Amino acid sequence: MHRLRTTMARLRPLTAAQSAQSISQPRLLAIEGGLRTFKPARRLNTSVAAEPFLNGTSSNYVEEMYYAWLENPRNVHKSWDIFFRNANAGAPPGAAYQSPPPLSGSSQGLTGVQALMGAQPNLEKLVQDHQAVHSLIRAYQVRGHHIAKLDPLEISCVDFDDTPCTVGFQNVAVFNPDLDLICMPTLSAHVNVFETGVYGLAESDLDKVFRLPTTTFIGGSESSLPLREIIRRLEMAYCQHIGVEFMFINDLEQCQWIREKFETPGIMQFSLEEKKTLLARMIRSTRFEEFLQRKWSSEKRFGLEGCESLIPALKTIIDMSSLSGVESVIMGMPHRGRLNVLANVIRKELDQIFCQFDSKLEAADEGSGDVKYHLGMYHKRMNRVSDREISMSLMANPSHLEAVDPVVQGKTKAEQFYSGDTEGKRVMSILLHGDAAFAGQGIVYETFHLSDLPSYTTHGTIHVVVNNQIGFTTDPRMARSSPYPTDVARVVNAPIFHVNADDPEAVIYVCKVASEWRNTFHKDVVVDLVCYRRNGHNEMDEPMFTQPLMYKQIKKQKGVLQKFAEKVIAEGVVTTQAYEEEVARYDKICEDAYNRSKDEKILHIKHWLDSPWPDFFNLDGQPKTMHSPPTGISEEELKHIGNIASSVPVEDFITIHGGLSRILKGRANMVDQRVCDWALGEYMAFGSLLKEGIHIRLSGQDVERGTFSHRHHVLHDQNVDKRICIPMNYVSPDQAPYTVCNSSLSEYGVLGFELGFAMASPNALVLWEAQFGDFNNTAQCIIDQFISSGQAKWVRQNGIVLLLPHGMEGMGPEHSSARPERFLQMCNDDPDVFPKITENFAVHQLYDCNWIVVNCSTPANYFHVLRRQILQPFRKPLIVFTPKSLLRHPEAKSSFDDMLPATIFKRLIPDEGPAAASPEKVKRIVFCSGKIYYELTRERKNRGMDDSVAVIRVEQLSPFPFDLVKAETDRYSNADLVWCQEEHKNQGYHDYVKPRICTTTNHTRPVWYAGRDPAAAPATGNKKTHLTELQRLVDAAFDLDAFSGKI
Repeated sequence: MHRLRTTMARLRPLTAAQSAQSISQPRLLAIEGGLRTFKPARRLNTSVAAEPFLNGTSSNYVEEMYYAWLENPRNVHKSWDIFFRNANAGAPPGAAYQSPPPLSGSSQGLTGVQALMGAQPNLEKLVQDHQAVHSLIRAYQVRGHHIAKLDPLEISCVDFDDTPCTVGFQNVAVFNPDLDLICMPTLSAHVNVFETGVYGLAESDLDKVFRLPTTTFIGGSESSLPLREIIRRLEMAYCQHIGVEFMFINDLEQCQWIREKFETPGIMQFSLEEKKTLLARMIRSTRFEEFLQRKWSSEKRFGLEGCESLIPALKTIIDMSSLSGVESVIMGMPHRGRLNVLANVIRKELDQIFCQFDSKLEAADEGSGDVKYHLGMYHKRMNRVSDREISMSLMANPSHLEAVDPVVQGKTKAEQFYSGDTEGKRVMSILLHGDAAFAGQGIVYETFHLSDLPSYTTHGTIHVVVNNQIGFTTDPRMARSSPYPTDVARVVNAPIFHVNADDPEAVIYVCKVASEWRNTFHKDVVVDLVCYRRNGHNEMDEPMFTQPLMYKQIKKQKGVLQKFAEKVIAEGVVTTQAYEEEVARYDKICEDAYNRSKDEKILHIKHWLDSPWPDFFNLDGQPKTMHSPPTGISEEELKHIGNIASSVPVEDFITIHGGLSRILKGRANMVDQRVCDWALGEYMAFGSLLKEGIHIRLSGQDVERGTFSHRHHVLHDQNVDKRICIPMNYVSPDQAPYTVCNSSLSEYGVLGFELGFAMASPNALVLWEAQFGDFNNTAQCIIDQFISSGQAKWVRQNGIVLLLPHGMEGMGPEHSSARPERFLQMCNDDPDVFPKITENFAVHQLYDCNWIVVNCSTPANYFHVLRRQILQPFRKPLIVFTPKSLLRHPEAKSSFDDMLPATIFKRLIPDEGPAAASPEKVKRIVFCSGKIYYELTRERKNRGMDDSVAVIRVEQLSPFPFDLVKAETDRYSNADLVWCQEEHKNQGYHDYVKPRICTTTNHTRPVWYAGRDPAAAPATGNKKTHLTELQRLVDAAFDLDAFSGKI
């Protein structure tokens, strides 16, 4: 039995000769199940035949006894204690056994035992030393990054200490065996840790050879190393220009993978060609910024000076990803370095970039446009390293740092979905961040938490942090509470690679590893480029006001290109002449592009489009038609979809909840009666679009069931966990897929994600539903910066749909109002101009607006507006204020007749009762929108005023239906005009609607207000007050003398 002998032999301290002999023995044996196993170093001094008691099953018993003895000699009988001590002293196992002392106490036979025991080394010391060395190795793996030389300025380290970090033996950690924790203080350089007894090791142990654990690769092909060499290799792996944070990852295979990438001796090697390529990329990155500085020294451009290695870093990530099969890369980044990325990574034409600096350039496209350092770009080109075509998209981004993160992830997910890339092998995302924003912006955390959710994962994102070590003017010690700006990434077990950005080779190696990690594990990874900002926040800013010492050092700092060029020239990679020729060549490229840019007279924002839809528009980017077809469908289709909505598919039959059975039965009864409620109307719209090949994605909090338990698009088996059925996917054999997914409890991140998803294709209906309408305010940045103004700034259409539950139900200030006044305030139509009524006026209105705002009062109209969103020849965001109590209101149902072919969305629903029959008798028109209509008609009927008051519903608030409102006011020429709403006067629709109605009547008839008084809160928290307010506004609406004498 060799195991006992081998185990004991491996614990003995080795002589130098034995160490040299063991070095030649290979350690790596095989990879089994992803874990590496090692060939034991067998050193048998005697034959098995001489020790027959170690054969057979007894060897297992002996081995168990040996492990028990290692833990504590008292765990075994005294005879086994003596046996193992003697065997460890070098005695053959056959001679190691000594009979225990007799019970009589005779001392006969003890002399030999004592002699053997006296000759052995101190076993406890041996085990403790090995434990100490193993703990030392782990300490470097856990905390080596804390003393890595990451700061190019050499003025601070990670713990905000003003003293530069030091490396060497003084950093060896103190081991606490009772806590089994590693505590690694950064000790002063003069402290001799071996004299102070750190780890129980003495300085004399530096040349002692120790066997290496399987959790390190520092040995390479060697299984043992002297302590001095162990420390040196650990310092080289973890304490130089790369700091690695990974030991928090709870997956052994992933930790071993990272250890191998950074610990293996000599692994960071570059070929001559790779160094030449890196130098050429550094030249382009650096000289581009210098060219801009020479030509436009007084212009803001948010240059990359101080982190020029970002460009080769990104190009390396793209090269490696392309080699692994990636065909499309979607990128998001803040403004710093954007022009350089556009020029040298996306490869935007330089003259198109340079002409952006011309203040005399005229804008050709409609819309506001945006500043040059916010613009995006899409480009498809051949990657020279992989010799494969790759598409790259840099998303346009506002100044709201990190806001683009979820948008990029959503677009990436969509491209993966449409290309069938279920594992993220062909489409990937890269996100760039600033250090202050990465730590300070909550959207970073929200986006990270989408990374592993089934309906939101992009199968790994590479995050690159441009760590300037400063915010605008704020020091890191004032900007975050964590040691690193990247600590937020630890929540999803993403490895973090810190690297000194003034070492381009280290940067490139880290980016290679990050790309390989993403390709291997399809999980997020962070590259932290620790750099500096040579100028202020922008080129006009003076940083010496707030960081004088830092910028004194920066002014002395030699540029990274100069340092790297000197290094490769000294190594003989290139000559000085070749380097200077390469610099001159790129300078000439820039100069030629600059001269061409002078010929540009018109600025085309559409040339900067980041998400083109070439097949959806004409060649000039215009809609192929300005006609919107009817949105109704056949009776047979309505019945078929209704039957799907009211049953469990036979192909996927499950046992559903009894209450749900009653709901499905109620739907079946409605289908028989040819009517539908809100949930069934939505089902009809979704089902018919799916049948026409339109993918539908509905996302948000609790959307599968619906906040108000009305939707039930996902049926759950009551007996089998996680077994579900989605009937919507059984509408038609060749239908498009339907995705309905409950989101994380996030609005900002999830709405941004869905916005990005909707960018990828115009042939999909993407909807985000708020749990309650007022929750949209936590996503206000996405609404303001992207949805409302995205087309104006970036010529980028988007058909995202927001479903916002809204209505005053007496439930208090929260969850009552979706804040329609905010959406209406951002509409771009002019309240004081009556538009020219032309053919297809309604379609032209939609095309000219920045978004569509509706408040439907019938299921049929909701059905039509959803279908119109896809059938119209362009894409606009759609804001829908959805009901709550109307979901089950007996009057809020629509007949199939309102959904048949030739029917359309009704922008305005006129009064169809007795008032319409005798318009000359009508004394008042009450305009309203949404749920309040049902309160008004009930009160009108109770008061017997059906023929004297006309109640008209404005279903589409924006763009405002001027033509239809004019028709109604002309029709009831003798009536006064009232706008009635349940919201407070300073909220809701009043401030938007009133001036437009006045414009419609040419200010000849006043528009009175019936509604709640102005208030700070959206609603009262008292039920009685709510009902009193409701009665008061209804009284005002029907009191024909309420406004007499008022002007």
